[in-house]
Amino acid sequence: MIPPIESIVIPEEQIQKKICELALRICQDFSGEPLVVVSVLKGGFIFHADLIRALPLDTETGFLSLSSYRGDTQPQSEIIETKMPLPYLKGRNVLLLEDIYDSGASMAYAYQRCLRENPKTLKTCIFLIKEGVKRKTETPIDYAGFTIPNIFVVGYGLDYQERYRQLPYIAVLRLNEQ
Repeated sequence: MIPPIESIVIPEEQIQKKICELALRICQDFSGEPLVVVSVLKGGFIFHADLIRALPLDTETGFLSLSSYRGDTQPQSEIIETKMPLPYLKGRNVLLLEDIYDSGASMAYAYQRCLRENPKTLKTCIFLIKEGVKRKTETPIDYAGFTIPNIFVVGYGLDYQERYRQLPYIAVLRLNEQ
């Protein structure tokens, strides 16, 4: 199956280079201390896997399963959390990963959810940040991957109706061919 790609926004090589840059900065900031890496599912799982493999730190993995799209190309205002146990975060260094920062609703929810656990530190890392988007709430962003225009993209964990997550690059779909 050849996906109906309109254009590739960020090629695979550029993504892998950025992962190494982010890992280096995170490593410098945490100076070899243990780190709990919590990712927002489902979109963040590939970013999560690549980033923790690039981190020469003692890491523990956790996930928050949140949804705001529900089959559309525009985020909804309501965030739905599928209950999953988080690792113990109290008094620990936590890095919260998100695939894309558009409406900001899921990141704000995840950030507040982790804060309630009283971590020692809570840092955020966003793979893609959409520019030109009005957000109801702003969450601190400590590490940022790429800034993209306000377009709907797929690949590298991001989907359209649960498809195209496996693409090794970030792309725009030709939606009229679905």
